[in-house]
Amino acid sequence: MTSNAPLVAILDDEPQIRLMLSDALQEAGFRTANFSRATEFEAALPGLSPQICLVDLGLPDKDGLALVHRLALESGAAIIIISGRAQVQDKVTGLELGADDYIIKPFDPAEVVARARALLRRGRQERDNNRNTAHFAGWTARFDQYMLEAEDGEAIPFSQAEGEVLRLFLESPNRLISRSYMQERLGGTAGETFDRAMDVRISRLRTKLREDPKNPKLIKTIYGAGYIFLGDVNWS
Repeated sequence: MTSNAPLVAILDDEPQIRLMLSDALQEAGFRTANFSRATEFEAALPGLSPQICLVDLGLPDKDGLALVHRLALESGAAIIIISGRAQVQDKVTGLELGADDYIIKPFDPAEVVARARALLRRGRQERDNNRNTAHFAGWTARFDQYMLEAEDGEAIPFSQAEGEVLRLFLESPNRLISRSYMQERLGGTAGETFDRAMDVRISRLRTKLREDPKNPKLIKTIYGAGYIFLGDVNWS
């Protein structure tokens, strides 16, 4: 393992799970940082800059979903929820709040490694496009920094999950993006859970782009078909 290997932050209050995940990820070539409490994790996060955060929802000192939401808003890290909550609504809520994936306990550590690698591949494919900055409608999207910049200078962070959707739109402006195409490009299982997760990501993007939710100008919904991003896009 090298010092530039991808770093995974593991947040779980069960020592055996932290050890199991850490061993599996390190064997697969990742670096890991382990935490048992949210406050400890949040204090260390600015100096860590992990590529992936594994977050258990059943934390002793803070609501796990609230932490996931904060990470999605403020961090460029991919987020995988690991939880014993197996209801479909729990999974939908986690994805709506910004998680990139959701794994139910008990699990095979090999599955976590595979999901982590898949998220890294998606991020690497985006970087390999060599198109990290897009200019549109007075906005600048910097995908290498997970940041939107407005004409007035305000900088607004976006999550990796939001960035995947935004890049999808900006790479195909003025063209219909169907649900099936989004599912094919972004991964996941087609169905209500995926659709609701996409709806929430798009809603958050509209808010960050200062869109009128009743009459959006940039991201238009074509009911029964998908979405269209309206406007010219220049990449640099």
